[in-house]
Amino acid sequence: MSDYRRNRVPGGTYFFTVNLFERHSRLLVEHIDLLRSAVRSVKIRRPFHIDAWVVLPDHLHAIWTLPVEDSDYSSRWREIKKAFVKGLPKIEHLSTVRAAKGERGIWQRRFWEHTIRDERDYAAHIDYVHINPFKHGLVNAVADWPHSSFHRAVVQGIYPRDWAAEVSEIPAGERLDT
Repeated sequence: MSDYRRNRVPGGTYFFTVNLFERHSRLLVEHIDLLRSAVRSVKIRRPFHIDAWVVLPDHLHAIWTLPVEDSDYSSRWREIKKAFVKGLPKIEHLSTVRAAKGERGIWQRRFWEHTIRDERDYAAHIDYVHINPFKHGLVNAVADWPHSSFHRAVVQGIYPRDWAAEVSEIPAGERLDT
């Protein structure tokens, strides 16, 4: 077993990538209401602020800010994943290892996190979250993807509705995918 260490900053802001086990699955968008419900229920018990969020068919990206003196994002993700899985029918194929551990085989076991360092890092990751559906070829315009906090940011005046109509609008040095 690897000795995996996560950075934990009380009250910190974090960028996450969380993947389904089956990377060709569409479970997240097919069951978006179940995912939203799971997030809402965890936020009630374990508050956090959602700075940005995008849900794609097989993975999601999120930026959260935790309450002061709280750095436990792992248990929040564990609770969200469990709540989501409990609402799904048990039809997935299970490996022997997952079956032996009592796992469902919906989510990848781990998630990727990055501690936001400063305002520039924050802005770059917010942009990355919002451009992701376009980057993956799911839409022709960022505003066309329904499962994104981009729409909230437009209402708040942070982005124009036609932001990133072309990837070239974001300077190459500021894109996280270059």
